[in-house]
Amino acid sequence: MRTFEIRPLNEGDHDAVARLLEGHWCSTKIVTRGRIHYADRLPGFIAVQEDELIGLVTYRIEGGECEIVTMNSLVNGIGIGSALVNAVKGVAASAKCKRLWLIMTNDNTAALHFYQKRGFFLVAVYRNALEQSRKLKPEIPFVGMDRIPIRDEIELELPL
Repeated sequence: MRTFEIRPLNEGDHDAVARLLEGHWCSTKIVTRGRIHYADRLPGFIAVQEDELIGLVTYRIEGGECEIVTMNSLVNGIGIGSALVNAVKGVAASAKCKRLWLIMTNDNTAALHFYQKRGFFLVAVYRNALEQSRKLKPEIPFVGMDRIPIRDEIELELPL
């Protein structure tokens, strides 16, 4: 039994979303494939449990494709991430997108595991892409999860 609610973002969520992004991404500015996104201005969904924000996904649709720009689940093991991905997948399917895709960094092995278990395919590795990304967002750390140097972008997709 699910103990949280998934709902679309609304204007009243802006401050809480910005705080979450700044806390987890060092900024509301996100860089993927050399493009700057201001994730606090993107559409998305939140997971709420007892009026507390426990998950967030933001996305953008362009050219028949839907990119997941950010994803955060603040409570592991209760299905928040899956529910957020499914919410975006539903929007992408309704918009007749051909694929749902995302960029992640090479240090995030837990995310790689998560997305592959949900049917996403690894389609590209962009070696040393973070060198360029740091020119757009200097806050990107050089060392990430498990003390792995953050160097590469990994592209995953789910054909729709």
